[in-house]
Amino acid sequence: MGDAAPFGKGRVRKLFGLDRTGAEPAPTRAGQPLRPFTLPNLIGYLRLIGVPIFLILALSSDDGREPLAALFFFLIAGGDYVDGFLARVTGQYSRLGALMDPVIDRLTILSGIVVCWHFELLPRWLLVLLLVRELATLLLARWGLSHGVDIEVNWFGRVAVFPVMISLLLALLVDTWVATALLALGIALGVVATYLYARVGRDQIQAREAVTAAEESAQQ
Repeated sequence: MGDAAPFGKGRVRKLFGLDRTGAEPAPTRAGQPLRPFTLPNLIGYLRLIGVPIFLILALSSDDGREPLAALFFFLIAGGDYVDGFLARVTGQYSRLGALMDPVIDRLTILSGIVVCWHFELLPRWLLVLLLVRELATLLLARWGLSHGVDIEVNWFGRVAVFPVMISLLLALLVDTWVATALLALGIALGVVATYLYARVGRDQIQAREAVTAAEESAQQ
C-alpha cells in the first residue's frame, strides 16, 4: 500500500503529459507501421482541416481580430494536447502521429504568422525570426528523416510552443504588449531547442558511422 500512492501520482503525471521522462513509445519509432486509423490521429486530421478554415475566417475579417477565427486557432493549437492525452490514455501510439503532430504544429504557427503579418498584429521583425526558426525546424526534421535519425523533442522545444501559441492567440484577440513579450520568449526558447536538435542529430549520425567503420574494420 505504501508504494501505491506514488505510483498513482506518477501515472497521472504521465497521462497528463507532465512527466515526459523515459523513451518514446516503440510504435512511434522509425520503421514502425504508420497506423493512420487511430483516435489521436483523427484529432490530428481535424486540426489539419481547421488550419485553412482559420485562415479564411481571419483573413476575411476587417482587422484580423475575428472571435470565431481566434476560437478555431485555440482549438487547433489545443488539439495537440488532446491527441497526446488520448494516445497516452488509449495506448494508440503511431508512427504517423509522431510524424504528423510536429508538422501540424508548424502549420498552425505559420498560419498565425500569416494573419499577424497581414494585419500587423505583432512586430514584423519578430514574426520574421519566428518564421526562420519554424522553417529551420522543418528542414531539420526533413534532414533527420532522410538520414534515419529520430530526433526526440527536448524540454526547450516542448516549452517554446506554449508562449508562441499564446502570443499568437492573444494578438488575434487584443492589442497588448504581453503578446510581443511572449513571442520573444518563445523564439528564444525555440532557437535553443533547434540548436539542440541539430547537435543530437549530428551525434547520432557520427555514432552510427563509428559503429559502421568498426564493423567494416573487424571484417577485414
